[in-house]
Amino acid sequence: MPRPLEPVGQGTRIVLGVSFFVIFVVAWAVATLGGFVSRTFLADPITMMQDGWLLLTRFGFAADIAVTVWRVVGGFIMAAVIAVPIGLMMGAYKPFEAFLEPFVSFARYLPASAFVPLLILWAGIGEFQKLLVIFIGSFFQIILMIAVAVGNTRRDLVEAAYTLGSTDMGIVKRVLLPANAPEIAEILRLVLGWAWTYVIVAELIGSSSGIGHMIIDSQALMATGQMIFGIIVIGVIGLISDFLFKGLNRALFPWRLA
Repeated sequence: MPRPLEPVGQGTRIVLGVSFFVIFVVAWAVATLGGFVSRTFLADPITMMQDGWLLLTRFGFAADIAVTVWRVVGGFIMAAVIAVPIGLMMGAYKPFEAFLEPFVSFARYLPASAFVPLLILWAGIGEFQKLLVIFIGSFFQIILMIAVAVGNTRRDLVEAAYTLGSTDMGIVKRVLLPANAPEIAEILRLVLGWAWTYVIVAELIGSSSGIGHMIIDSQALMATGQMIFGIIVIGVIGLISDFLFKGLNRALFPWRLA
């Protein structure tokens, strides 16, 4: 057994990560193809791939994927553009934090799915309603996490900047923001992953396109292969976006992210 917190090489990490997926698929195949689980309720991997190919080649599922990606990215960017400055100011200025923190802490526990009926009444069933679900699900989480990160900035850095003649706004721009930029980027990466759960909820009701819409249609047909394919596509896209975000963070902040 390795020692606690002892790092592993990149090659070992890849092998171990891929191994779990292989074991998972093998267990799934044994359970379904071996007759231990009815294929009516859980399609086997071969049927899932066949149904997925059918969705992509005959039913325009690629367009549904593009629509869902657009909704996730659009709603997340809307939330990040507004939430990051608010979180930065909350972490920097304690009166501002005392004013907003109780409401933000309250609002972040409200499930985005609970707002879907109201948002349909307010914004209809168009794209804006889907974007608002992503926005609500991401906005308050980003604010609070960034406020906590900025609030934990080393005090000696702030005192050193004041000693060198920095102004209050200069502290925010030249100390707090640069010092916490890697942590802010990591927070955005994590919340982007949560955004994928919100968009599927938004697409389950009042939607005529998207991955969630396809999953609901497949449920009515008992097409478990199509449902599983849609779920796997979400996971694959999320994993790709996570790797891209990690790569960007590593390039921007090589001293912080290994």
